[in-house]
Amino acid sequence: MRSTPKPSRAARKPGSRFVFPVLAVGAIFQAIMQTVMVPLLPSMPGFTGAGPTAVSWLVTSTLLVGAVMTPIFGRLADMIGKKRMLLIAFSLMTLGSVVCALTSNIGLLIAARGLQGAGAAVLPIGMAILREVLPRDRVDRSIAVLSSTLGIGTAIGIPFAAAIVQFADWHLLFWVTTAIGTGVGIAAWMVVPESRSRTGGRFDTVGAAGLSAALICLLVPITQGSTWGWGSPAILSMFVASAVFFATWGLQQLRNRNPLVDLRVSAQRAVLMPHLSALLVGFAFYGNTLITTQLLQASSDRGAGYDLTILQAALCQLPASIAMMIFAIVASRISERFGPKATIMLGALFLVAGYSVHAVPDKPLGVVVTAIFVAAIGTSFVYCTLPVLLLGAVPLSQNAAANGVNVLLRTVGSTMCSAVVASVLAAHTLAGGIGVGGFVIAYVVCAACAVIVFAAAFALPSAHKRRPRPSAV
Repeated sequence: MRSTPKPSRAARKPGSRFVFPVLAVGAIFQAIMQTVMVPLLPSMPGFTGAGPTAVSWLVTSTLLVGAVMTPIFGRLADMIGKKRMLLIAFSLMTLGSVVCALTSNIGLLIAARGLQGAGAAVLPIGMAILREVLPRDRVDRSIAVLSSTLGIGTAIGIPFAAAIVQFADWHLLFWVTTAIGTGVGIAAWMVVPESRSRTGGRFDTVGAAGLSAALICLLVPITQGSTWGWGSPAILSMFVASAVFFATWGLQQLRNRNPLVDLRVSAQRAVLMPHLSALLVGFAFYGNTLITTQLLQASSDRGAGYDLTILQAALCQLPASIAMMIFAIVASRISERFGPKATIMLGALFLVAGYSVHAVPDKPLGVVVTAIFVAAIGTSFVYCTLPVLLLGAVPLSQNAAANGVNVLLRTVGSTMCSAVVASVLAAHTLAGGIGVGGFVIAYVVCAACAVIVFAAAFALPSAHKRRPRPSAV
């Protein structure tokens, strides 16, 4: 008598079919949290009475805390439980929203935005949960779609925030995100199962402190360089300190039996190339939003620009959200048929094409929107493929940590993009506007990042090791 395979625990668990929707909404919520402040920045000095430098920390603190906490939360998720760390991340984001909704004090707002930065860990933890919960034949595609939510949330968050700023009090924005965070947290508590695999052991506190110090010394001067001056003693000394911290931290990780980040695994080609791609595509992805938003709102009488309002410029970004949603599935199918290497190379080509169109001066507004759409397709292809590559390259016990490092590098890439774009556009500032050359150079830099991603893809394995799929009955 032929025995029937026993269904997995995930398949038998009631409500497991709701895990992916809850994680997807949570990841979109996290991406919205990272971007809602961008349309508010020009108005925040008036709302808070603070100067532009202090106001800029409403974005910097979120990126900085997100970069620091992502690998730490990822490692803790592998050690003590993914559901527990997911709920902590949702709770911190929601608490940050409550504080932002209740105050206009710049110090409290910066601290609250830092709490929201902890939500950056939602994406890598969610990917690790899907690897445990879903049937094997659904894991790759679900993780690919979950990865695309970063772009979806960004494209939704900007027009959402812009509409509230234009038609209502800005505090309403954070009451809405408080409600979303509360709902997502409760849903995750109800439907996400407890982790089946935990590494246990002692947490590498020294490694976490060393990585935090290194990242702070790297990201603070990157974000503040255009304000403090790139040649100032503070900027240069922090860069030097960052290099020293990273070198010391690397030695400590190699000697540690239970490291925060397994550098030997990270140095393997199958892991290193996705990490490099994450850094570069994080740069290119943010440029599609950051550069184009400024171009659309700039005055055509004082340089390059299209004279759009905040809301109109934000609505022009919606095609990016549509592209990320549609082409996440397409990317997964291409990877299944031709392998992830082909998908990454195709995504890089779309990015190059999109930024090549972006770099053409004085084009019609419809062409700008088309370029946004094309570049978003490329971002979707690469973002959706990176976690799938890591899925087969690292053991289950390191999955959340590896994806945490990958998301960290995306954040570092976006932060670097913000600094580079600010410096390039500042160098081409005219009388109250920005010259067309500044936007062209900024777009070309993003295109160059995509070219490097294409070249790096040649180092990936040509064959894709697929998981066995259930045989058809």
